[in-house]
Amino acid sequence: MTQTTAPTPARTEVTEAQVRTAVRAFAQALAESPQFQAFEQAADRFRQDETAQSAFQAYRAKQQSLQAMLMLNAIGSQDRAELKRLYQTFAAQPSTAAYMQAQEELAAVCQAAAGLLSDRLGLDFAATCGPGCC
Repeated sequence: MTQTTAPTPARTEVTEAQVRTAVRAFAQALAESPQFQAFEQAADRFRQDETAQSAFQAYRAKQQSLQAMLMLNAIGSQDRAELKRLYQTFAAQPSTAAYMQAQEELAAVCQAAAGLLSDRLGLDFAATCGPGCC
């Protein structure tokens, strides 16, 4: 009795130079995408907006002063309300809202790219690159 095996796809060896070329092309395509361009512009506007920066600094300072209590979920209602108010003031700035929106849209593109890479490579790309990747 003879055994037959299913044909296996031919493996193609990829050189390091080919990988580097592909990575550069991918990075260039991402940098030229409308989402990345919009993100860069929104980030520049946000960094130059003194009102948004001031609101961010006020929120961040309050958040840092309460960090230990936040981790323990032990802050009082007055501090919680103040932190929420400061965040809302920060988030309501037009340059902040535009920046956050552009960041979400770029993240969606990066997540889609990670999904394609995962499919092509046969592994969970996002899981292998660690926190903050996509």
